[in-house]
Amino acid sequence: MESAIGVLVSQFKVYAASDGSSDTLSRDEFRKLVTSELPNFVKNAADPAAIDHLMTSLDKNNDGELNFLEFWQLIGHLASKHGGFSQ
Repeated sequence: MESAIGVLVSQFKVYAASDGSSDTLSRDEFRKLVTSELPNFVKNAADPAAIDHLMTSLDKNNDGELNFLEFWQLIGHLASKHGGFSQ
């Protein structure tokens, strides 16, 4: 599990750093991460409107970016769904 967490953190930072800050994902960075890394887990990953809606639902502080804790909510949801756990 430690290696899985390491991969999630490092991938978040790689995508977040494309605009200079590795602390948050911009809308474009989030779209790139989802379409590249989660295309089979996120429904309609290729649809920009669906990604915008997903990002808005995760962006709890409404700053137009996702910090790691906001992003982690998506990972938790996807892992629960993939594992067959009830929501």
